[in-house]
Amino acid sequence: MNYPAEQSYAPVPAPAPTFIGQGTAVEQSRAVAEVQAAVIVARQFPRNEPLALQKMRTAFSQHSLAVRSFFRFSRGGSNVSGETIQFAKELARCWGNIHHGVHELRRDDEAGESEMQAWAWDLETNERASTTFIVPHARWTKSNGSSRLEDPRDVYENNSNNGARRLREMIFTVLPDWYREQAKAIATNTLENGAGDKPRSQRIADAVAHFESMGVTVDQLEENRGRASDKWTNLDLGQLQIIAESLRRGEVTVDEEFPQQRVTVSEIQQQASAPAPADASTAQKAEWPKTAKPGQGAAS
Repeated sequence: MNYPAEQSYAPVPAPAPTFIGQGTAVEQSRAVAEVQAAVIVARQFPRNEPLALQKMRTAFSQHSLAVRSFFRFSRGGSNVSGETIQFAKELARCWGNIHHGVHELRRDDEAGESEMQAWAWDLETNERASTTFIVPHARWTKSNGSSRLEDPRDVYENNSNNGARRLREMIFTVLPDWYREQAKAIATNTLENGAGDKPRSQRIADAVAHFESMGVTVDQLEENRGRASDKWTNLDLGQLQIIAESLRRGEVTVDEEFPQQRVTVSEIQQQASAPAPADASTAQKAEWPKTAKPGQGAAS
C-alpha cells in the first residue's frame, strides 16, 4: 500500500503593507539608529550612582516637587495613596540612562477603545518592562455611571491618564527598590518640614484659608486630621498638602475627602423623645400677666 508523502505546512506570513512610503522608511531607519546610538552612549558613559543619589536628594528636597510626588483618592470607602507619575519620571531622570514612554498602538472609534503600550528600558542593564492594555473611550462617575467619550480631546486626555498610571509602574519596575524608598522618605520629610522659613502657625493659617476657598470648613479639616487646628503637626500639614494637590488634579472630590456630617435615625429618635427645652421668651410671656400692673395691656 502506498502512503502519501508527508507534507510540511509552512506558517502563513502575516499580511504586510504592499507599499511603504519614503517617510515611513526614513522613520523606521531613524528609530533603529536612535536605539543603537542610545545603547552605545549608555555603555560608554555609565551612570555614577553616588552622583545620581545626590541629584535625587537635591530634587526631592524641593517643596514644589515633594507636593506633586504623592496622590490620594477614595475607592470603596477607603483612601488609596501612592507616588505620582511626576515622582517616577524625576527618579528616572536622576538615575540616568533610562528610556520610557507611552504609545497608542491602535484606536477603534467604532468599538470605543484604544490599544496602548507603556514601557521603560534601562539601557545599561538591558532590563525592559512593558505592558499592553486596552483603554475604553468612556468616563465613569458615581452619579451618572459610564458615559461614552466622543470629543477627540476627551479621548486623548483619558488615554493619557490611563497611560501615565501604567508608565509609572513600568518605571518603578526597572528602578531599584531602595532608590525609590529613599526618594519617598526625602519627599515626605520635605513635606513635613514645610516650605521656606514660615512658622507652623502661619502654615496652619495658610492651609485653613486655602481649604476655605474650596468650601471646606475648619471643623471638617479638624475632623479629617482628628485634632484641633492649633494642635496640627508638620505631618498633618503635609497630608493636607497632598489632599489639596489631589483635589486640584481631580483625583478626589471635596465631598469624598470631607464628607458632610449626617444625622442618624437614632439621633433623630433621641431628639424627639427628649423633653423640649423651655423657651425663655415663652416663659416670660406666661409669667408676665401675673406681674403686670392693672390697666396695662399686652402692648405695654
